[in-house]
Amino acid sequence: FGMLIVHRVKMALVSEFLGQLTLNLGGSSEPKYPTVVPFPDFDPDKDAARIETAIKTKGVDEQTIVDILTKRSYPQRREIAFAYEKRVKKDMISALKGALSGSLESVILGLMKSTAQFDATEIRASMKGLGTDEETLIEMVCSRSNDELMEIKKVYKELFKKDLAKDVAGDTSGNFAKLLLALVETKRDEPSSVVDYEKIDQDARALYEAGVKRKGTDVATWISIMSERSVPHLQKVFERYKSYSPYDMKESIRKEVKGDLEKSFLTLVECFENKQLYFASRLSDAMKSKGAKEKVVTRIMVSRCEVDLMKIRSEFKKQTGKSLYQTIAEHTKGDYQRALLSLCGGDD
Repeated sequence: FGMLIVHRVKMALVSEFLGQLTLNLGGSSEPKYPTVVPFPDFDPDKDAARIETAIKTKGVDEQTIVDILTKRSYPQRREIAFAYEKRVKKDMISALKGALSGSLESVILGLMKSTAQFDATEIRASMKGLGTDEETLIEMVCSRSNDELMEIKKVYKELFKKDLAKDVAGDTSGNFAKLLLALVETKRDEPSSVVDYEKIDQDARALYEAGVKRKGTDVATWISIMSERSVPHLQKVFERYKSYSPYDMKESIRKEVKGDLEKSFLTLVECFENKQLYFASRLSDAMKSKGAKEKVVTRIMVSRCEVDLMKIRSEFKKQTGKSLYQTIAEHTKGDYQRALLSLCGGDD
């Protein structure tokens, strides 16, 4: 019977891994630039035994926990958790929760979720309780690709038995809510190999006529174009837009709308133009002040390490002249620093 369970879990892991693979190789998916990749000589039983010892050690051996879990892919971390449970007859995530605290705990527990589970949990946390953490909600919804949002919606339903769109609608209002809901509906066109110059021109003009050209802003037009067109198409639309408007798209947004709506549109445009640069700027801003804004740093490092952190790293260096690795080393300390540097995957 035990063997049957082991077999079932192995099969589940294999199918999960293949699922991830198809997600990565799916026709429309963006190419991946991870810093965390599968560990070559992987032995889940050995890792589980080392984690068990690290948790039992007086004062907890955080270093070992960090060294193992930040250097394994998500499917491998899942296998370690399964091997741990078989050994210790206890859930590894609960054991880690009991052993760790603070920012380090957030990183390690974040790594025990898949990218989509982590994103869904962060979105949920930004809306739960009193008041909404709009900044997080904007970052999460406006920076995720169509494929990522579809996966997040599915996982959100599984984890919280709730509908993401309904929660967003209940937690936001006005045009800000309309924009987020349009994005959550994932109606974005797939990129096409054919460039439709006429449609590019029409959209550019429509954006101009809905905003800068008139008194007041026809926000609905902006929302539909920015939530339904493919990213390569929009990049060309924003280029074309400059031949109609005295301001580029970002300046136009700043002139036309304010508050959370402004932040959301700006995030979208920045992500359409260069998503990795957007994340690099977020990281740079979060580490500008004396104490790093650890929640933002943790969220980006954990959510992007198996997606595009390698590319974020190179954008960071280009933009700031300093490597992400050096910057993290300067602004964080202890085991938390060790975990982030390991996820960073090297210096540039």
